[in-house]
Amino acid sequence: MKKLKQNNLFQTSTSFRFLEKQIYPMTKRAWGVLIFVGIVFLSACGGGQGKDKRIEIDGSSTVYPISEAIAEEYRSEAPSVRVTIGVSGTGGGFKKFCRGETDISDASRPIKENEIAGCKEEGIDYVELTVAYDGLSVIVNPENDWVDYLTTKELKKIWRPEAQEEITKWSQIRPDWPDKKMTLYGPGVASGTYDYFTNAIVGESGASRGDFTASEDDNVLVQGVAGDKYALGFFGLAYYEENAEKLRLVPVDDGDGEPVKPSIKTVSDNSYKPLSRPVFIYVSKEAAKRKVIRDFVKYYLNHAGNIVQDVGYVPLPDKKYQQELKEFNQFTADLTDSTETE
Repeated sequence: MKKLKQNNLFQTSTSFRFLEKQIYPMTKRAWGVLIFVGIVFLSACGGGQGKDKRIEIDGSSTVYPISEAIAEEYRSEAPSVRVTIGVSGTGGGFKKFCRGETDISDASRPIKENEIAGCKEEGIDYVELTVAYDGLSVIVNPENDWVDYLTTKELKKIWRPEAQEEITKWSQIRPDWPDKKMTLYGPGVASGTYDYFTNAIVGESGASRGDFTASEDDNVLVQGVAGDKYALGFFGLAYYEENAEKLRLVPVDDGDGEPVKPSIKTVSDNSYKPLSRPVFIYVSKEAAKRKVIRDFVKYYLNHAGNIVQDVGYVPLPDKKYQQELKEFNQFTADLTDSTETE
């Protein structure tokens, strides 16, 4: 009996292993099929919706803090929406925008003729919306104790193309200033801030000396000036406000009165001349076919007035924001019957 019981157990065990060999691979295959079907099902049901919930923004480093702050606040309104914001500079942002790679383009200057042509060639229709005012800040190292202010003529003398390898020392600007090499920092040539500064100071957009440290990342410029006693640079006022303990702001004299520092007050009343400007977002019509884009842009315009000041910019008058919102609504009037799934 004992031997028989062992044989029976052996046979049972053998049979179980046989069944396991037959069934287990089938189970694995079945699970594989189920997982694959599940992925396809989820993609079919949720993939399109996921795409509809993404917003792609790129462009100006100056406008970036505004769009970032708006997006942060918008998360509480629409937590399922993912807003991605890049910093390629105004020019770099327009290249992506006109190729249809982004939904919204941040810009610290109006779109140029060649960029308009590029968008038209790709069939990209868009609307320009002003979102804030900004002042360009001229900054030096905190240890710089000789620069009390700079005139627009002196800034032109420093930055014009002919100054390259010619105007290299502080003493060449004013004789009583140090006979030390001046190191220059500024936004890259794809930056709208660079375009605006050169147009306002030199008299021609994009015209400047080339022997300066250029970067699309304003934090690089901050660190450069903060680490060099003899440095001079420029970028958007918001980045100065964010790094005020590391830098010193230089008043600018345009020749019509006393030197003026950029601030919310002097930018809004245009007494800080000629380095005050509007900044923009551009929204493509193709992107605006998606309700998520329309909702985000409306939120942007309705809340920018309360948010931009927190990040160092000057809000538009309330009436101006309402005008921008009206223009956007007119631009998208024929898109409001979109049948997208939300």
